[in-house]
Amino acid sequence: MSAARVAGMPGPWQPDPVRQRQAGYRLEDLLRLPPDAPRVELVDGVIHVVPAPTLGHQDVSSLLRGWLGDHAPAHLRAAQAVGVALDRDFTREPDVLVYRAEVPDDRHFLLPHEVVLAVEVVSPGTRRTDRFSKPAEYAGAGIAGYWRVEQNPVRVYAYRLADRPGRSGNREYELLAEADELLELTQPFPVELPITEITP
Repeated sequence: MSAARVAGMPGPWQPDPVRQRQAGYRLEDLLRLPPDAPRVELVDGVIHVVPAPTLGHQDVSSLLRGWLGDHAPAHLRAAQAVGVALDRDFTREPDVLVYRAEVPDDRHFLLPHEVVLAVEVVSPGTRRTDRFSKPAEYAGAGIAGYWRVEQNPVRVYAYRLADRPGRSGNREYELLAEADELLELTQPFPVELPITEITP
């Protein structure tokens, strides 16, 4: 059984309640979602609808994606709201990401080794996930860099994947820099980002 409309119920697409209870969804099911399906992530086989972002969140994401796209070297590209398949039954959709340019442009999902930076813009409804869950998931999958962007005022926290496991016994991110004026980094490429350029 694939992701489909609930039998006998009119209206927009919904996940199959039986498969949701069984945590039975896989990556290939997401590729078959109908055009009217909402944005979703797959967490341990359960489909989660991605909350609609605020205008401020979208402004910061768009400005940052534009800045990264303009400044990344030729072997890297920037994208917004593209899924990353962390496992067969686990996907996330970073707000912005930087990935290797050799990835074919007809792909719906990136693999962790193709992503060099995942960025989450924190909103009131995503604080816990963006500050705790997603960094742990991205680090566990081996994504080299993670940025967390707080709003009001805009402040960027830039992390890199540590060489050794952390206190949890798993790979974790370590803070490289934080900035509310100028973010300066050497990875994933030389960065001198004035925070005003990503502030709406």
